[in-house]
Amino acid sequence: MTDIRTIQAGTEQITVHKDLSVPMRDGVKLAADAYGGDVEGPRPALVALSPYGKELQALALTIPPQRRPSPLWDGCIEAGDIARVVAEGYVHVIGDLRGSGASEGDHVGNYNAGGVPLGQDAYDFIEWVAAQPWCDGNVGMIGISYFGSMQVLAAAERPPSLKAIFVSGGHYDFYETTYHGGVMWFMPRAAREGRGGDSGWAFTDRTTSRMLECVPEEEVKARVAERLADPDVQAWPNLVHTLHYPKHHEAWFDIITNDLDGEWYEERNPVNLAKNIDIPVWLTMEQGRGWTLDSTIETFLNIGSKHKKLTIGPYPPMQSRPWVEDHDEMFRWYDKWLKGIDNGIEKEPAVSVFMEGTRHYVEAESWPPKQAEHKALYLRGRQKLSETPERFGTDVAGYEGYFQAPIITTDTIGMLTWSTPALEVPMELLGTGAFHVYAEIDQDDTNLIARIWDYAPSGKRRLVSTAYLKASQRELDLERTTEGSPIHPHTRRAPVVPGEINEYVLRIYPFAATILPGHRLVVELSANEPMQDEHNALLPPDSFHLPIGRPTTHKIYRDAEHPSRLVLPFATS
Repeated sequence: MTDIRTIQAGTEQITVHKDLSVPMRDGVKLAADAYGGDVEGPRPALVALSPYGKELQALALTIPPQRRPSPLWDGCIEAGDIARVVAEGYVHVIGDLRGSGASEGDHVGNYNAGGVPLGQDAYDFIEWVAAQPWCDGNVGMIGISYFGSMQVLAAAERPPSLKAIFVSGGHYDFYETTYHGGVMWFMPRAAREGRGGDSGWAFTDRTTSRMLECVPEEEVKARVAERLADPDVQAWPNLVHTLHYPKHHEAWFDIITNDLDGEWYEERNPVNLAKNIDIPVWLTMEQGRGWTLDSTIETFLNIGSKHKKLTIGPYPPMQSRPWVEDHDEMFRWYDKWLKGIDNGIEKEPAVSVFMEGTRHYVEAESWPPKQAEHKALYLRGRQKLSETPERFGTDVAGYEGYFQAPIITTDTIGMLTWSTPALEVPMELLGTGAFHVYAEIDQDDTNLIARIWDYAPSGKRRLVSTAYLKASQRELDLERTTEGSPIHPHTRRAPVVPGEINEYVLRIYPFAATILPGHRLVVELSANEPMQDEHNALLPPDSFHLPIGRPTTHKIYRDAEHPSRLVLPFATS
């Protein structure tokens, strides 16, 4: 029997259908709460699905929105403003994915639960919601990050009652979510296991490792041994522990043992599935999250619907938790496609991009909203960036170097920087870029991490974009790579030969910024990065990358034979 109760949210009373049991086609039942049912007749419904737990999402009714670096910011409260959803005339339905929270079934791996695609479960969930007496048959979806990825997975299955989606801050390329340019990123561990303020998944004893469930035991042992032999892994206790004791770290174990791209990540990848989506879609993403912005744009371009929008918003990169941003745009979108209100939103420009620096939006009907010409800024001596390349060879121009000791012995970050002079005219940049680095390394692998900053005359700086590359994964996809847009397959490793000078081409994630007169553009290059600084403080917990575990000397060449350079997208229209 359904538990129907009334709760107080500010001055409003909300009817809640508590602990609903939603049947899947294989007999598994998912748990859900519906807010706003039985009030003024049936309404459109907005569905939120994740493994973070529906009870956690209910805190949106009692906790004011927090911004990073508030200690109360919890990256998993992402299902939206429940009270406002109801006030706007929708039913807010929050469900637990199988194997999590109060739902039945097994959750095996990340986005494939128990061998059942999560999009399939979403299809069944949506159609069940549409058939309830408190729903008028029109369904959308709500929620950011994991909830956003679920929206794309659901829409690709084409449930008949799903009329539109609005995705803010979703994750699409599953490999790039955890390995930036092949360099392991720790944030997904916090989101899954709960660290530093993130609550993590609502784990149950039905959450298991897909590697342990689906891969032969001998292959798993070989993968574990290979990862334990990596000096970077050896120097990080948590990785060693997880590889030996995967229980309670199942999802993280799967990621550690799959450090190359391929079938593991490509199966059910939202970027690839986007072509199946034929309903209206609005994707949004904030600046400063380049790795996700890259796949957001790719997903937008792949979506098959004729009604699609892309909004790239301003810095800082993370929204508040509980999530309350973007609701004005979301309700206009759903008022059109779920309620049939003629508000003209479909006639507005499809693409809107915020330009940092001048702080205005550029609008167009397609990406990119402005054409750009890729031009080079060359690394020169005395830490300079110049439009003209070096004329002299190595014997005159020399090289610069930095040494990185393992983090077990020092917190010092070895780093080189290059800077433009203070600009006399604005520099308008929009799109992706490339960082060509000619380097000699005395080990068989390292990280190459680049961060590009806008320095104001006061000395205050703002991150423009980032680039990452595991040196052993420098191989380029030559068929897809273009000037200023390198593509790496990340499907195999080619160890560095110590003492060789190689060209490494780092992909600079998409960005939109105008560097103003008096400001300087500065690029940093390092093997490790600060675990906490003014930018990382704005990101989720543990938002740093696995440091190198071997003492490594990097010699960076920037002479006539080795033209190390930034290739940036200069707007032309």
